[in-house]
Amino acid sequence: MNFNFSEEQNMLRQTVRSFVDKEIMPHIAQWDREGSFDPAITQKLAELGLMGVCIPEEYGGSGMDYNSLAIVCEELERGDTAFRTAVSVHTGLNSMSLLQWANEEQKQKYLVPQAKGEKIGAFGLTEPGAGSDVVALQSSAVKEGDYYILNGQKTWISLCDTADHFLVFAYTDKAKKHKGISAFIVERTWEGFSSKATKGKLGIRAGNTGEIFFENVKVPKENLLGEEGEGFKIAMGSLDNGRFTVAAGAVGQIMACLEASVDYCNERETFGKPIGQHQLVQQMIANMEAGMQMSRLLVYRAGELKNEGKRNTRETSLAKWQACDFANKAADDAVQIHGAYGFSDEYPVERFLRNSKAPVIYEGTREIHTIMQAEYVLGYRKDKPLDKMLPAWK
Repeated sequence: MNFNFSEEQNMLRQTVRSFVDKEIMPHIAQWDREGSFDPAITQKLAELGLMGVCIPEEYGGSGMDYNSLAIVCEELERGDTAFRTAVSVHTGLNSMSLLQWANEEQKQKYLVPQAKGEKIGAFGLTEPGAGSDVVALQSSAVKEGDYYILNGQKTWISLCDTADHFLVFAYTDKAKKHKGISAFIVERTWEGFSSKATKGKLGIRAGNTGEIFFENVKVPKENLLGEEGEGFKIAMGSLDNGRFTVAAGAVGQIMACLEASVDYCNERETFGKPIGQHQLVQQMIANMEAGMQMSRLLVYRAGELKNEGKRNTRETSLAKWQACDFANKAADDAVQIHGAYGFSDEYPVERFLRNSKAPVIYEGTREIHTIMQAEYVLGYRKDKPLDKMLPAWK
């Protein structure tokens, strides 16, 4: 086992950290208050090669390993969850799914411009009545000649108003239940497609989230990803990649909570001494540090399995569950350390707390991951090899 980062990875971390300090930190409080998403940030990330950091160079990416993607997500979430979410959705859920499942023609048409950051990808699985229960989705795609006629809607879709391409899941044969779900690459410009942002969110207010709608959208048969009926497998594989990035981002959020709390501990005094010298405050700081270090180990373990081209559903689920729970607790403790000031947006910790709630819900609630881990241990759940594995890092 090698716990050391490469020189290239250390340089990557410094690049992203400098970007966050310069481009995000000075503006994020205002963006959060206004509930505004600045798409120029994704363009700047693309210029740094960060929108396709783990996509092979032959497909327009930077060709780095999957743990380099984790580093990018850590450092972006240190700035704000909204920007890690953009990379999670574009790279983790969409581009990595294309790398795993798309044919060569589809990779050239969609993956290459996405890896370069020329086009932005998003992911459409969740519906108003179908979250954890994927089989309950209602969207349908009926084949007519050379097209599939797509109807339905998706909700809680990140980048709903800014993405160019969407990976969308719909029934092609509802009688077959999960084996009747198929996956499609859908373009925003097609007739019948529309989107609507969701306002009034608890957190991630600087991120664009909302609904997308399909009204008799004609999807060329060439835009079927994989085979008919493989949609459920593709979706679960996509979530392995998305959950990995969410877990890595949670490490970054703990990092942000720790940095803010340590700064405050050293400037605030009570009873004649810095509050960092009070043992119960030290306990909260120690728990943050422990949570960050344990979560990071789980994340990079999953990343190394990806690097080796091995199935990692179990390990990624555990990393996502634990890292997001640790981040949620770290944010709660950070507010507590700041006392009444933690209740004000004068300090960033109230934003951390609001942002930390969503990741324990999306891409598998903590309850879903708890059940998954128990079923693995009890022998009720076993992962079978996929028809197409995510390519190992070369």
